[in-house]
Amino acid sequence: MHPAPSVIFFTTFSGLGFGLLVWLGIGMPAVTGWTAFAFFAIAYVMAVGGLLASTFHLGRPERAIKAFSQWRSSWLSREAWCAVGALVFMGLYGAGLVFLETRFALLGLIGAGLSLATVFTTSMIYTQLKTIPRWNMPLTPVKFISFSVAGGALLAGQVSIAVVLLLLAGAIQLLAWMQGDKAFAASGTTLATATGLGSAGSVRAFEPPHTGTNYLLREFVHVVGRKHAAKLRIISLLLMVVLPVILLMLPFSHILGVLALVSHVAGVLTARWLFFAEAEHVVGLYYGKR
Repeated sequence: MHPAPSVIFFTTFSGLGFGLLVWLGIGMPAVTGWTAFAFFAIAYVMAVGGLLASTFHLGRPERAIKAFSQWRSSWLSREAWCAVGALVFMGLYGAGLVFLETRFALLGLIGAGLSLATVFTTSMIYTQLKTIPRWNMPLTPVKFISFSVAGGALLAGQVSIAVVLLLLAGAIQLLAWMQGDKAFAASGTTLATATGLGSAGSVRAFEPPHTGTNYLLREFVHVVGRKHAAKLRIISLLLMVVLPVILLMLPFSHILGVLALVSHVAGVLTARWLFFAEAEHVVGLYYGKR
């Protein structure tokens, strides 16, 4: 698919923001007063900023409010409800920490659960798409959640936990790439199934359906060369896992912590660009792109 910057920004930063809210909700770190305000401000800027970015990718952003009405069948609608619930509960929980210096544990746990649910529902928007076999697998939500929780631990200053979770998230990403590379072939989708002409015999494309580009080609067919994809995978893994882990294992300093965070975010942005760029939509078969 065409990797829109707004969607890459949304899935990366909202995941980090809600990941941080998960840790704050369970009391890690146990902060109050203006220190708590600083942590919540960072989390809300990332989470809300990411959500706002996603609305610009909608065809009619002014109708975004209608997304709330389809919660029975739409993962996008479920994501919207979970996000609002998480922000409300965590807002009340944060207010108690900042202004009353009191931790209302139940509010925090509910907010943490809703924050995690928001990341899960976001991932399911992509996981449910059978037309994109690379996404349509159980590892997709596991990958989203693992990087959200790992990045959240990094933002929350939970160094020892972050090291373990970053390594785990990196391993999950590697498995997702390995399984994803085989997913399109394993789905059994061919030009014959894509056109519905398989019963008529062997199917091959005589010539492209269009002489120029169109909406489907712009939005659903983005071809990344194998060499470029391999290099970007290595770069993203080094930035989002290897370098942060090395920096975190050195004697702690705030400068190293910031560098680890910046490296991690850059790596996740690269991996998320690949997530969309490598998506092999079955419509590409019709255009001879698969």
